[in-house]
Amino acid sequence: MSAEPADTGETPAAPTPATSDPAPPPNAPPTAEKGAPEKPALSGAELKKRAKAEKAAKRAQQKAATVGISGAPQDSKPVQQEPKQQKKDGKQTSKEPKQGPKEAGQPGTPLPMRRRQSVTLPPPKEKEEVVKQVGLFGHLYGQPKQHSIAGAAKEVHPAILALGLQYSSYVICGSTARCVSMLLAFKKVIESYTTPKGQALARHLTAHHLSPQITYLQACRPISISMGNAIRHLKDLIVKIDPAVSEADAKEHLIDSIDSFIRERITAADELISSEAMTKITPGDVVLTYASSTIVQTTLLKAHNAGIPFRVIVVDSKPLYEGKALARNLAHHGLKVSYSLISSAAHAMKSVTRIFLGAHAMMSNGRLYSRVGTAAIAMLAHERDIPVTVLCESVKFTDQVALDSIVKNELASPEELLSENERSALVDLLPKDKSSSADKNEEVMKWWRDEPNLQILNILYDVTPAEYISIVITEHGSLPPSSVPVVHRISTNT
Repeated sequence: MSAEPADTGETPAAPTPATSDPAPPPNAPPTAEKGAPEKPALSGAELKKRAKAEKAAKRAQQKAATVGISGAPQDSKPVQQEPKQQKKDGKQTSKEPKQGPKEAGQPGTPLPMRRRQSVTLPPPKEKEEVVKQVGLFGHLYGQPKQHSIAGAAKEVHPAILALGLQYSSYVICGSTARCVSMLLAFKKVIESYTTPKGQALARHLTAHHLSPQITYLQACRPISISMGNAIRHLKDLIVKIDPAVSEADAKEHLIDSIDSFIRERITAADELISSEAMTKITPGDVVLTYASSTIVQTTLLKAHNAGIPFRVIVVDSKPLYEGKALARNLAHHGLKVSYSLISSAAHAMKSVTRIFLGAHAMMSNGRLYSRVGTAAIAMLAHERDIPVTVLCESVKFTDQVALDSIVKNELASPEELLSENERSALVDLLPKDKSSSADKNEEVMKWWRDEPNLQILNILYDVTPAEYISIVITEHGSLPPSSVPVVHRISTNT
């Protein structure tokens, strides 16, 4: 204990607290008062964890400076968050008092919040045209038809390129016409073919030269049943070629076989069918036919040339209006022809005595797969007990089964349903701001496509039940629809 000061007559100074420690220097930082709670010491694991966090903060700051932080300029400072101290027992302690900003790397530096880095996105694509689909037929929507030679494989022959465009634009229409034109084009493909060295014609021609031609034709329009049967026949011929046969002889054999197929399975078959069918026409008959069929036209002309007096009613429908050409040709040859649309078929049916129909295909269950509207004609005839005769070559027979026209069909562009007159009539339905446009036709088509409450469906074929068909005439004779699979088996095995 220090001694008390002597009494000098002056006012005594305030007593200093008794301590054994020396007085601190004037520039020394203030020391903690006695009794204040000491900061808990950090364990080694916590120090290591803090050092690791500081290194991550350094890397984040360097990266933010070079790349830039999303949603903020590069020179902006990251939001800081003070770390929380924890006791050894895991309980949270009180926060430290706020301090001024410190440089990264020093102990106690607040860690910046990590943010997502900015990503440069490509410019948005232009809105693609969305094709509205009818839900029930959604499985039939595929790739749009090929209307140009752009994108065709380099192996596609020029004759096939031209033929595909004629298919997609309906210049060549009808199952028989499409099959014959395809085989004639294949003759040109085979004539220009040369087998590469080290390859066999039987293997290389089908896989590497014929397949691209078929793929392109299928992109322009789906392959018909008769085309599929002709392609299978040609592939069988190619596979059976003896490797010992020279290339010139093999190509000549294939070309002759194609000519024989057209002559026997199509030309001669049409001759036999038309000769048999004309015997069904009696004087005074009124024959109704739907759309257009080459073999039906041949039959009617033969009967007329044989001197049988009868009258013809041609029923037609959109969008192709194939019956116009048939009615024009029959009238040109001197037949008495009436032309009407399918909407008036019930009225035209009152005077009909016989119906002749063409076919796209005859299914294995005896059902007729033909131009859409055929089933309605057959149903009207069945109600009035009018015999329905189908003229069909055996090359159009298939072992497939069709119960309806939904599972399998071909869709055409919905815009084909609108004629020029109908487009002009729709101009009155356009809003005033669009009806005054210079290109009214384009505005009509845009409204036709974009109207949200309008769904458009343009299917090309339907299925006629076998009970609506009286007889099927083929080159093998007249037979009931139930005999189709037997004839198909005989024709494919010969």
